[in-house]
Amino acid sequence: MSRPNLLQRGETRAAWMFLAPALVALTLVAFWPLARTLFFSFTDATLDDPSVYDFVGLRNFIDIATDEQWWRAVANTLVFSVVSVTLETLLGLGIALLLNQALPGRGVLRAAILIPWSIPVVVSAKIWEWMLHDQFGILNNLLIGLGFIDHGVAWTATPSLVMGVVIFVDVWITTPFMVLLILAGLQVIPEEVREAVLVDGVPWWKRFWSITLPLLKPAIGVAVLFRALDAMRMFDLAYILAGNGERTQTISIYARNQLISFQETGLGSAASTWVFFVIALVAILIIGALRLDRAAGR
Repeated sequence: MSRPNLLQRGETRAAWMFLAPALVALTLVAFWPLARTLFFSFTDATLDDPSVYDFVGLRNFIDIATDEQWWRAVANTLVFSVVSVTLETLLGLGIALLLNQALPGRGVLRAAILIPWSIPVVVSAKIWEWMLHDQFGILNNLLIGLGFIDHGVAWTATPSLVMGVVIFVDVWITTPFMVLLILAGLQVIPEEVREAVLVDGVPWWKRFWSITLPLLKPAIGVAVLFRALDAMRMFDLAYILAGNGERTQTISIYARNQLISFQETGLGSAASTWVFFVIALVAILIIGALRLDRAAGR
């Protein structure tokens, strides 16, 4: 056997040795719980004693697929994801373009913009819950002082306002994430490209639309993919701000209710499996629509 082949086989063995701990950890924390959830989704197990169960086939999946509350949760999740990710992408792009300029104190601004994203979601949600309180919240006091309203508004208890509030808080929290990824994409645009269009006297709007935006497409696509998947499985923000309200119940909250509130391990596992399939479908659609696989290949 030739020396290059021996060297290649040795490198392959070394690579698998380094990967083995990560694969074992991934199996324990991801694949095993997923397999266990999929197993229980075909049973009628309950939370008080999961060891006692009978196999019921696809009954749990059918029950969920015919549940009106499930489809309401799907609609809520899609509305939240589309609106929040769209706003975060537009704001993130605008802020990233601004921070990419030679501004005084640009480093401080870049660090400051990450503060909302660095705060845990639970903490941010509780902060906004108090700020939006109808009696003690600073937002109501400010609006009353400015004369816009004459009494406190129950922002998270008003059905017509609660989804907008959840979206607003999510945009405040996660826009810095979009800024970070898009700004990284701006940083890798070759400097000679920018210099060439400046020499040619191309207007700024044409430079942005014909050069900057196409070159940013992979970075924006990855940012949208990550944020969309995160938004589709959103649980903590809506649950803290609005509880089990029908207007903000997401598919993750629905699955939690089946498992914890109703003590139905089988139904809860089936709902969680549905959540997995829905998120996987959304990921496939986004990758196909934005052609991220081809962008990565280039």
